[in-house]
Amino acid sequence: MSQQLTFKQLEKAQQGDSFDWEAVKKQVKYDDNGLIPAIAQQFDSKEVLMMAWMNEAALQETLETGRVCYWSRSRQSYWRKGEESGQIQLLKDLRFDCDGDAILLLVDQTGPACHTGRKSCFYTAIHDHQAKILTNPIIDPEALYKK
Repeated sequence: MSQQLTFKQLEKAQQGDSFDWEAVKKQVKYDDNGLIPAIAQQFDSKEVLMMAWMNEAALQETLETGRVCYWSRSRQSYWRKGEESGQIQLLKDLRFDCDGDAILLLVDQTGPACHTGRKSCFYTAIHDHQAKILTNPIIDPEALYKK
């Protein structure tokens, strides 16, 4: 009988080692709602774009189609990034953290990732006890969702 693969075992793996996705997939740690945080990062600039949630089906769809799909907690439905706005995310690489409880999506983002029309959702910085806005929208947010 073969031993079940764990993320703890992956810690001892060497660069270039590979493991069967079906075995790794069984060890992904979803929260009590069946969700895992997914951080999207622009693959070439390394800019962090956004954080959203995925469930197992959204993760599988993303891997199968190459187009990022999230789970919307507010709508309780799948959220295929860019479905309404046209601002899609194409998957370049997908990585898990060392515990298997967070995902890093390296993506090619078309236009803004944020519903505010900004490239990144992380546009507010705290400096000297002040919240400072770092970027302006690159697209009018009202124009993003007009059909």
